[in-house]
Amino acid sequence: MRIMIVNDYEEMSKKAAHIIASQIVLKPNSILGFATGSTPINTYKELINLYKNGVIDFSEVTSFNLDEYFELSKDNPQSYDYFMKANLFNHINIDDDRINIPNGMTDNIERECAEYEKKMKEAGGIDLQLLGIGRNGHIGFNEPADHFQSDTHLVQLDDDTIEANSRFFDSVDEVPTKAISMGIGSIMRAKKILLFASGTGKAEAIYDTVKGPITPRVPASILQLHPDVVIIADKEAASRL
Repeated sequence: MRIMIVNDYEEMSKKAAHIIASQIVLKPNSILGFATGSTPINTYKELINLYKNGVIDFSEVTSFNLDEYFELSKDNPQSYDYFMKANLFNHINIDDDRINIPNGMTDNIERECAEYEKKMKEAGGIDLQLLGIGRNGHIGFNEPADHFQSDTHLVQLDDDTIEANSRFFDSVDEVPTKAISMGIGSIMRAKKILLFASGTGKAEAIYDTVKGPITPRVPASILQLHPDVVIIADKEAASRL
């Protein structure tokens, strides 16, 4: 596990974008795992700038998103499908057929999760998985639990996660209570993992991830066992290290 401590959110975003860009340059047909939320927004802006300046080309890239809210339609501005298009996909030359995001409106959740896993495996697996981290140590929507959930599955969101995500909605009552998420096993099968964090609110989670025991109560702690993890944290998020 390599830990990079940077000054602030802007520096974190640029470093993350350059690592992703390097992956694309070295392997133009990379399989990339993308994340949503407030943390990656400026990283995606930087990737768009690199694309517009001719540094990177997304035409051969295939993407898989970590998660999607359950029973939230793609055209809902708070869906992760909408988020990815607004913040990245609509501004680069990625092929629509190479974009993969769980279908939150599926009428067969077991089949949707199984097919998502199958698609990832058939694509050859994730080359680089981008991760944010929740205040409770969740990655994707893998919440603290009694065991690590392996594959893509339906998650009941913790109250803490619902409260944290309510800033994107008009009220906490509008936040979906369930989501489809890659499992811990899905994430750990990625060849390389890039986790980034910003702000004092993530300091405890980063400390527990890096220095705490490996436990499903802190899902991100499992990353200690992955052979190729880079964590980029600004000074506030790394303040307890």
